[in-house]
Amino acid sequence: MNFSRIRQISPGLAICVAVAGAAYGLERIQHALLGAGFLEALVFAIIIGIVTRIVFCDRQAWRPGINFSSKTLLEIAIVLLGASISFATIMSVGLTLIIAVAAIVTLSIYVSFAVARFLGLSPRLAMLIACGNSICGNSAIVAVAPVIKANSDEVASALAFTAVLGVAAVLLLPLLYVYAGLGAAQYGALTGLTVYAVPQVLAAAAPAGLVSVQTGTVIKLLRVLMLGPVIFTLGIFEGRAAQREGRKTSFSNLVPWFIIGFMIVVVARSFGLFPPDVVKMLLKISSGLTIVAMAGLGLSVDIRTVASAGGRVILASSISLLLLVTVSYFVVISALQG
Repeated sequence: MNFSRIRQISPGLAICVAVAGAAYGLERIQHALLGAGFLEALVFAIIIGIVTRIVFCDRQAWRPGINFSSKTLLEIAIVLLGASISFATIMSVGLTLIIAVAAIVTLSIYVSFAVARFLGLSPRLAMLIACGNSICGNSAIVAVAPVIKANSDEVASALAFTAVLGVAAVLLLPLLYVYAGLGAAQYGALTGLTVYAVPQVLAAAAPAGLVSVQTGTVIKLLRVLMLGPVIFTLGIFEGRAAQREGRKTSFSNLVPWFIIGFMIVVVARSFGLFPPDVVKMLLKISSGLTIVAMAGLGLSVDIRTVASAGGRVILASSISLLLLVTVSYFVVISALQG
């Protein structure tokens, strides 16, 4: 990157970093006041970014840095996210459980996508909602977005309403444990199959005790591990779609560079090339870059577009989550003893 390019992106990049810093600050304030983190810093980054754009309008000088943050930094963050996955971890939970979780996630993605499309949402927004509900909420949406070429309005819509549903799931799922006659292991599996983020799984599973928390964490980890195969598959489909539409394609179009990088990091982690401290550092960097990227996303969002799709997005997300909870409930009561 030459000096001219650095000067070009600096103003917008500085704004994105400032917004990310404010988002981290709000997350800490939330923890201090409420004792828990109901909204992640990346959601705060989008909200602050949107408000900043409304107040300062769409500044031309900021655009190069905002685009760099929301695209390039996000792709680098996805590559580093591969450090969270290893083949040993995948195989340690057993082939049967892996197949069961993979089947539920796959079915959930398909059904959620169909529901969202039926409600009139665009294919890209429908896929974001499907992957967010089925895999790991915000992280899945952020990782899938550049693969399917989703725009900032679509990503913001999916993230905003998924965040609300994530909190609702944590608050409402314990009612199933109390009133549906589930055992601790069954309820833990249910939380792992349905709740979005790992901290949220811990919060939702805690009322049923340690066994529930342990079971939920393992199942949740399996869902997160589905992120790699899903984004790789979507990359292949996107490349083939480009070919059918007559767009110029190459291997990098069929499989974007950051997906290849993601898989390389997964392999490196699996062969023990990253010491534990390095893994922690890579994941912290990935998290930080993602927050900055989400700030850039918020700064590029047209709030009117997001608001216009709001009703359909929340309906599609709610129906998808309800279907996932229903299917998961019947699976766990059939497969696990209380």
